Amino acid sequence: MSLYKNLFKQTVIYGLATVLPRMISFLLNPIYTSVLPKQEFADVSIIFAWLVFFNVILSYGMETAFFRFYNSEENKKNVISTATISLFWTSLIFLLVALLNRKTLSNWANVNVEYITYTIWILVLDALAIIPFSKLRANKKPMVYAVIKIGNVSLNFALNLFFLLLLPQLAKSNPSGFFNTIFYENFEVGYIFVSSLIASLLTFVVVSPDYFKIKWHFDFSLWKKMIKYGFPILIAGIAFAINEHFDKILLEWLKVPKADIGAYSACYKIGMFMVLFRTAYTLGIEPFFFSHASNENAQQTYATITKYFVIFGSFITLFVIAFVDLFKHLLVPNPDYWDAIKVVPLIVLANFFLGIYTNLSVWYKLIDKTKIGAYISIIGAFVTIVLNFLLIPSISYYGSAVATIAAYGTMMVISYQLGQKKYPIPYDLNKIGSYLGLTILFSAIAFYIPYIRENYFIKIGLVLTFLYFIYCSEKQTLLSILKRK
Repeated sequence: MSLYKNLFKQTVIYGLATVLPRMISFLLNPIYTSVLPKQEFADVSIIFAWLVFFNVILSYGMETAFFRFYNSEENKKNVISTATISLFWTSLIFLLVALLNRKTLSNWANVNVEYITYTIWILVLDALAIIPFSKLRANKKPMVYAVIKIGNVSLNFALNLFFLLLLPQLAKSNPSGFFNTIFYENFEVGYIFVSSLIASLLTFVVVSPDYFKIKWHFDFSLWKKMIKYGFPILIAGIAFAINEHFDKILLEWLKVPKADIGAYSACYKIGMFMVLFRTAYTLGIEPFFFSHASNENAQQTYATITKYFVIFGSFITLFVIAFVDLFKHLLVPNPDYWDAIKVVPLIVLANFFLGIYTNLSVWYKLIDKTKIGAYISIIGAFVTIVLNFLLIPSISYYGSAVATIAAYGTMMVISYQLGQKKYPIPYDLNKIGSYLGLTILFSAIAFYIPYIRENYFIKIGLVLTFLYFIYCSEKQTLLSILKRK
């Protein structure tokens, strides 16, 4: 069991480092929805959707390729320098081209040119930090990784609080003072991006010494192999960006009112609880998958890990959906946004499906068939786009939520079926199916039956019943862990 304990420990540390930055979406969501009208919140969501796309393009699968070749190549310094140099020059080229054409991009996107400039710099600084962060993970330095990431989110959060809440008061109280010189009326959206830019800049400053430690040797032969391995990851990343964020862009393209897009985007954040769990898990599990691929019992290990992911994920899904009417007061305190609360169950479950898919996708990464992952992601993106175009005209943003769960569910099923043919893993389908089925049933009862949705005693009973079912199913394993302690 020490194997699982080490995995759990790394997942917790990486989880804190990644969940806390993601938590900024939760912590700032109440502020944004209080300060910004729904139309402006929609603008922020749409810009960040485009930001995600360009993040994927600027990394072009190099992060995953780095882990793959760092574990397989004897000359690890060569892998570090080649990956670093590659991202360094592509980032600088993007910076130059994008800044020269920022006015064109501003006109094309119908976004203030200042926001475009801030976004370009954020993208470049984040791209330049990819390999230094990846090296920390590969060298098993989760605490250093966590401190830097937590520092980034803390600064970003503090700056948002200052610019959006404190600065207006300081400027108003002393019109001739310093703070009035940096305060601009109706610039709340700009301050959001300024905060991210400052946090990204200081984070890069912290990791930048890595650029002076490496030998600036570029192995073109290795680079070609890394690009070949990473290109399908790039395609998959773009497809994932479509699945997770393209709905905001499509909603605008299909003339859904900005107010509705803002409400949808705000309530979507409540469904991000599952994203936090999935993200933390993925950071801990990806290096683990590669480093244990040669073990004799690797397949059984992967099967066990997947089962426990489903157990934890099922509980989180049920808990969030059952008590969503409490969470909305904390995360979306402005009642004007609550029209879109009905999307939360679909978004939570969709991200749960995506987490299961992450587990199931191990097979094509281990046999160097990442292009299969790209194909699966493309299928998911196709489902997303088609269903969005079909459903948005009739049911607006709810159609986007339906498309999301359909896309991730499709990817999950396809990956399982292909994986069992190429790299069989003995998943405990009976238990996984029972946990998943019971979660969906109890969640539907708690959310869609009006009397039960208003009765917290019954909903607490549903959660406790589910926990008891887990205990009965996993009793022997739990007892064996306790005895080892």
